[in-house]
Amino acid sequence: MPLHLSLTQRLDKRAIYGWALTRDYWINILLLPSGLQILTVSELTHSIKLHLESNFDRVWVEGEISNLRSPSSGHIYFTLKDKNTQIRAIVFRSHIRFLKFDIKDGLEAICRGRVTVYEPRGDYQLIVDHIEPKGIGTLQLAYEQLKERLRCEGLFDPFNKKPLPLLPKKIGLITSPTGAAVRDMIHVIHRRFPNVEIVIFPVRVQGEGASFEISHAIEELNRISEVDVIITGRGGGSIEDLWAFNEEIVARAIYRSEVPVISAVGHEIDYTISDFVADLRAPTPSSAAELVVPNKFELINSLKQLKVRFEDSIFQIIINSHNKLDAYNNKLVDPRRMLDDFRLRLDDILDRLYIYTSNRLKQRIEYFKRSLDHLFFKSPEQRVKKSKDTVYQLDKEMEIHMKHCLETRRQNFERLIKGLNSLSPMEILQRGYSITRRLPDYLIVKDAGSLNIGDNINVKLFRGEITGKVKAIKD
Repeated sequence: MPLHLSLTQRLDKRAIYGWALTRDYWINILLLPSGLQILTVSELTHSIKLHLESNFDRVWVEGEISNLRSPSSGHIYFTLKDKNTQIRAIVFRSHIRFLKFDIKDGLEAICRGRVTVYEPRGDYQLIVDHIEPKGIGTLQLAYEQLKERLRCEGLFDPFNKKPLPLLPKKIGLITSPTGAAVRDMIHVIHRRFPNVEIVIFPVRVQGEGASFEISHAIEELNRISEVDVIITGRGGGSIEDLWAFNEEIVARAIYRSEVPVISAVGHEIDYTISDFVADLRAPTPSSAAELVVPNKFELINSLKQLKVRFEDSIFQIIINSHNKLDAYNNKLVDPRRMLDDFRLRLDDILDRLYIYTSNRLKQRIEYFKRSLDHLFFKSPEQRVKKSKDTVYQLDKEMEIHMKHCLETRRQNFERLIKGLNSLSPMEILQRGYSITRRLPDYLIVKDAGSLNIGDNINVKLFRGEITGKVKAIKD
C-alpha cells in the first residue's frame, strides 16, 4: 500500500487522462523521475519559436536560390541551399517592390532576414527582407535583367528608330535646370543655330522620383508642345547617380514617344537603358546638341554653293537644249514632199492589191469547177449501199458479243450466289448447328461463362426457334 501511494504521487496531471493507454506505456510513465515536466507538441514548438526568433532576429545567409514559386498572394517562396543543407525562405509582398532585380532559380544570393518557426507544421524558415546577388552588384544585375527583357520585347530594334529632323524648329530639353548639362546644350545649340526655339522641361535626374518625372516630361512634351525632337540626359556620375535613366518607366516612355528622342546621359563610356531605346544615343549632352542641329553658317555656305551649282546646271541645260533644237531643225523635212511620197507609195500598193485579188479570184473559180466535176462523177448511191452493208454486219457482231457477255455475267453471278450461300448462317444451321442468344437482349452467346443459372435463352435452328432457361453451366 505505501508503494502504491508513492507511485501515485509521482504522476503529474497529464497522466490522469491516459488510463486508456497500453500497459507498457503506463509502466514507462510510472518509472519516470520525480518532477519531470511533459510538454505538448504545441508547447514545444512555441518554445523553439521563441528561442529561434530571439537569438536569430537578424542574420545574413548565403546560398543558391531554388524551387522558386510565386502564388496569387504575391509573396515569393523559395529554398536557400548550399552543398550540404537547405532552408525554406519567404519574401513578403511588401518587400518585393523594393527589389530592383528579378529573383530566379540558380541565383547565388546573400539574404538578410530573421529566422522563425511556422507552428502549424513545426517548420523553421527564413523571412527575408533584403537580397543581394553574390559576385555582382544589385544595380548591375537589375540593369542586365531589364536590358535583356526589353531587348526580347523589341524595344532596341533599329527598325523602330525614328529619323531626326534635318532642321528642327523647336527642341525640347528634359534635364535638371541647375546642372552644367543644360547650360552646355543651350550654349552649343545657340552657337550652331541661334534661331532654334528651345523648350526646357525641368526634372530631377537622380534620386527617388526622378524616373517618374523624366517619363512624365516625355509624355507631356509629346502631348502639349510642338517640339520636333527631344533631348533627355544629364552629366556623368556613378551608376547610382545615373540609375533614373535605367528605369523601365523611362525606357517605355521613350519607346512610346512619337517625337524622336536623343539620349545623352553621362560620359562617352556610360551606357544606360535609355541609350538603347532612344532613337539616337549621344556620348555627352554637348554632343547631343551638336547632333540635333546643323551649323547655321556652314549650312548657309553649303546653300550658296548649291545655288551656284544649280545656276550652272540650268545654264548648261539651256545651252544643250538650244543645240538639240538646231540639230532637229536641220533634220526636219518639208511636209509637202513627205505627202507626195506617201501618195506614190499608196498608188503602188493599190495596183499590187488589184493584181493579187484578181489572181486569187481566178484560182478559186478553177477550184470550184473541179470540185463540181468530182461530185458529178462520184454518185452517193454506192456509198449509201456500202454503208448499209457495214451497218448490218456490225449489228450481227454486236448481237453475238452481247449474248457472250450476258452468258459470262450469268455464270459469274451464279458463282457468287453459291459463295454467299456457303457463308450464310442458314446454310450452317442446315448442317445441324444452332445459334444461342440470351434473352431479352438477344445477345449471341459465345462463352458459357457469360450466362447465369436461370437466364432465359433463345435457340435459333434451321427451321424454327426454341426458348428455354439455363439450369446448369459447364465450362
